[in-house]
Amino acid sequence: MGSIEKLQPIKKPLMVLGTSSGAGKSLTVTAIGRILKNLGEEPIPFKGQNMSNNAWVDCNGGEMAYSQALQAFACGIVPSSEMNPILLKPQGNSISEIIHLGKSIGITTAKNYYKDWFFPGWEVIKKSLNSIYERHPNCRLIIEGAGSPVEMNLIHRDLTNLRVAKYLDVNCILVTDIERGGVFAQIVGTLELMKPDERKLIKGILINRFRGDLSLFEEGKKWIENKTQIPVLGIIPWLDDKFPPEDSLDLLERKSFVTNPEIKVGIIKLPSISNFSDFDPLENEESILIEWVMKSQNLNKYDFLILPGSKQTIKDQLFLGESGLSKDIKDYSNNNGNIFGICGGLQMLGTILEDPFLKEGSKDNSDLSIKGIGLLPLKTTFLKEKITRQINSESIWPSSTEINGFEIHNGVTVLDRSQDTLKINPIFKELDLGWYKENNQGGTIAGTYIHGIFENDEWRNQYINLIRRSKNLPLLDKKIRSYKMKRESIIDNLAYEFNKYFNISSLLN
Repeated sequence: MGSIEKLQPIKKPLMVLGTSSGAGKSLTVTAIGRILKNLGEEPIPFKGQNMSNNAWVDCNGGEMAYSQALQAFACGIVPSSEMNPILLKPQGNSISEIIHLGKSIGITTAKNYYKDWFFPGWEVIKKSLNSIYERHPNCRLIIEGAGSPVEMNLIHRDLTNLRVAKYLDVNCILVTDIERGGVFAQIVGTLELMKPDERKLIKGILINRFRGDLSLFEEGKKWIENKTQIPVLGIIPWLDDKFPPEDSLDLLERKSFVTNPEIKVGIIKLPSISNFSDFDPLENEESILIEWVMKSQNLNKYDFLILPGSKQTIKDQLFLGESGLSKDIKDYSNNNGNIFGICGGLQMLGTILEDPFLKEGSKDNSDLSIKGIGLLPLKTTFLKEKITRQINSESIWPSSTEINGFEIHNGVTVLDRSQDTLKINPIFKELDLGWYKENNQGGTIAGTYIHGIFENDEWRNQYINLIRRSKNLPLLDKKIRSYKMKRESIIDNLAYEFNKYFNISSLLN
């Protein structure tokens, strides 16, 4: 990796490395952030490079990974794209959009990324770190690694693991997931592949997702410590609380805990799904069961259907047509179905999608203009520039209430005047943020550009009450429990559990 210059923060940063992807790095950083906040410190999360289509928009319109935004909430601070200076948004076929400090700056193939973008990437990481420390000299960075730090074919171009660890001379924690099996080999193998100056940065080992009696692993703990000469600082038991997944593949592993649901929701699992954290507020509703729809089927078992955001709207619309799901959605609409689209989902509910600059997954010129599902008289044209901004607006439907959220999308949507537009109405006072119409057969078809719409408690309750009213269910109590307060309690519980089983004090000296 070569010699790396060093930055010397006042307070020793902590870094969470993992023996693999999915080891629990994101949640560990989230827990540590809240623990340190409760101790009166000034924690700030950081991940030099993340790859995810689950994004957040900061106050300046900058894109960042949602996981770093969640970690910022845990630290009690406002998310900023400096906390995730490089975001790679996959577009399929080993191609990704590159976001530097919140702004889209190009497209790259996986093959060319390290050749073309490694040095600019390292510079933007250093710029972000310096900026954070200039404004918060007494902060303690809680840094998340990516994947494994010892991918030997990539380690010479690793931007976000050991290079950052050396630059800041951090105290590293190596996290491993015992649920996956092979925990001893994971730990020892990872350490054996590190160089001596890298291995000395590992100050502790954390074993995650242990099921059963913790005392049964006492001999295993001693073996690891004798073999590695590194203390096992904690064994975290399996936690039931649900958190946003880092990667959309994890959606397949998520199981609903609702046993007697009053409402069933189907969410179309698009190949290029994005911003799936939009649905966390619904997953935390005790009366709602969520199922992911991945293939053609009769959708009438669902009380409402959601078309989520998409990183490649044209590509996903073609998938809906080829898979038969587009017809299924139309049939569902004709049977009193309630449908709600978010961002790309809104665009697909329209009549026409035009992609003159091949920005949204068009394969060639034959896809420059395609038909949408056709349930809303809307026409979308994808332009060169992306819209990213926070939203503060007021809804008109299903009730009048203040709305907060954010936009991340390419494309401008207008009414399709070649269609009957008399029955379509704006959802918000800012007229181009969303539309709805009453279905002739009953139910509603609606869509919005606002990500985070279901985090708005009053709006979410009123929309759910539309569904409950149609099923003759009692309406939700007006005493609304705030989703954001519930998210806070989940983070508090996560930190409490980690604090019980994790000796963090040795890392803070």
